[in-house]
Amino acid sequence: MRTDYDNKLMSFYKVLLERFGPQDWWPGDGPFEVMVGAVLTQNTNWANVEKAIKNLKDADMLCPEKIDRLSQQELAPLIRPAGYSNIKSRRLKNLVRWFCRDYDGSVDELAGLATDRLREELLSINGVGPETADSIILYALERPTFVVDTYTYRILLRHSCIDPESDYEQTKEYCQMNLPDDVVLYNELHALIVRLGKNYCRPKPRCSGCPLERFEHSIEL
Repeated sequence: MRTDYDNKLMSFYKVLLERFGPQDWWPGDGPFEVMVGAVLTQNTNWANVEKAIKNLKDADMLCPEKIDRLSQQELAPLIRPAGYSNIKSRRLKNLVRWFCRDYDGSVDELAGLATDRLREELLSINGVGPETADSIILYALERPTFVVDTYTYRILLRHSCIDPESDYEQTKEYCQMNLPDDVVLYNELHALIVRLGKNYCRPKPRCSGCPLERFEHSIEL
C-alpha cells in the first residue's frame, strides 16, 4: 500500500489549507439532515438550502417518516427556497422512500452496507447522481469517497491533472489514487476546492493572488 502521497494534489491540499484554513464542512444536524441537504443543494448555493431546511424544521417535518408521508405538492412549498422545488421534492421523496422502505429510516441500518453497495443503491434512485451519492456517503455516513463537482473538474483540468474528456468517475479515480483513504482529508479538500473555485478558479479565472498560482496552469480552459 502506498504511503508516499507527496504529489501535486497533496501539494494543492497543503497550500489551500494554509491559505484558507479548515472549512468545517458539512453543515447539518445529524446524518439525515445531511442527506436532505445533498439533494437540495443541487444547482443552488448553501444559503438557499439552509432556508429550505429551516422551513422543514419549523414545520416539524425534518424526519424521514414525515417527509415520506408528505405528498410532493405538500413538500414543494417547504423547500421552495432551494429552487426547482417541484423537481427537488420528487427527488427528495424518492430518496426518503428508499431510505424508509429498505432501511426503516435508520442510519444505523444504512451503515451496515458496504460502501460499494451503498453507492450502487443510491445511484439507482431517480434524481440521485454521482455527486449527490458521494456527498451522502462522505458527509452523512463518513465513508472515504471523494466528491467531484464542477470546481474540482475545472481546477484539475487547468492544472493538467486530468484530460478534458475525463468524466466524473475518472476524475474521482484520479483524486482517490493520489490521496490517502481518509474521510477527514476528503472532506476538507473538497471544501477547500469549492472555496478556491468560488473565489479564484471561476469560468473566467482570477489567477492573480490565487493560492495555486505558483503551480503550472492554463487559463485557456
